[in-house]
Amino acid sequence: MTKTRLCRTFQTAPAAVPRDDSAKYLRSGLTAEGFSAPDWLVPDLEDGTAPEMKDEALENVRELLPEYAPAFSGEIWPRVEWAYDSESLRERGVEQIETLAETVGEHVDGFVVPKVGRLEDVNAAESAVAAAGRETGTDIELAVIVESARARSDLREISKFGHESLLTALVFGPVDYTAELGGREIGKRPDWSGLCEALSNEASANDLLSIGGPFDRLFRERAGVTFYNGDGYADHVEREARVGLDGSWSLHPNQTAQANRIHLPTTDELRTAVSKIETFVEAKGTGTGAVAIDGQMVDEATLKNFENTVETVAIVHGMQDEQTKERYDDGLLDRALALR
Repeated sequence: MTKTRLCRTFQTAPAAVPRDDSAKYLRSGLTAEGFSAPDWLVPDLEDGTAPEMKDEALENVRELLPEYAPAFSGEIWPRVEWAYDSESLRERGVEQIETLAETVGEHVDGFVVPKVGRLEDVNAAESAVAAAGRETGTDIELAVIVESARARSDLREISKFGHESLLTALVFGPVDYTAELGGREIGKRPDWSGLCEALSNEASANDLLSIGGPFDRLFRERAGVTFYNGDGYADHVEREARVGLDGSWSLHPNQTAQANRIHLPTTDELRTAVSKIETFVEAKGTGTGAVAIDGQMVDEATLKNFENTVETVAIVHGMQDEQTKERYDDGLLDRALALR
């Protein structure tokens, strides 16, 4: 697994809700289109589903995936129950992994395991996924949510383990993490920029994906009017992108549409990257190691940053070409793709 994996959006969808159609949100995620379609859809059997609806949630996933997964453009990663400090939840998680692998394993790309502890707990989760894959003959991977002090303390060891295992992604869970540290809900929450930077660094060092935590202030109220908090979420995603996180957690289709756009380079970004790569390659052909382009000294190291921009666009184009065709004109897109 390399960083060419696409996960701009990690959208959790409750697998069962107390409605006439208990699978409403799961079905909505599986049928989303355009920028509203998540790169990773996460049917949630854990915190997003009420305790009395867990069994119905599992059944909904089993029933809907065969019908909708073949046409779904992204990846599907159910979040199972698990907790490093609860044997019963770990047993429940193993049962859910085994059941889904056996019944709909061909439609599942991986499992998301929450509330992991130290390295040995991550190892146990990986063993459960590996055993289910061997039993069913399916290739299924693992993502873990870093939301405990133990997982944070062992982050480097967990990431190194991931380099040689089924572990594919590290996801940040700030709410549980804050609570475990004894934090309180007093005004503005911490943004945990240091932890996000560490998550990005350790994931990059071991060819893993890094995904930011949820932003649950979905709506704001002003002068008696409640409205979607798009500005707050955009700020949240941009902070994550600046420290190199590969994707962002989404709780709502509006958030998915925003994060997909923010994690896709703008037209100006792509035009600048393409122009500077083309100019550098031309200059390099004359034996120049570094060249001043529009006032910026560009060398091999600087070039890599521009190449990352082009690579991101190419990956999205390969999976969601309607998004790239909507954002870029044909000439610019063709020039970018020709540079790969």
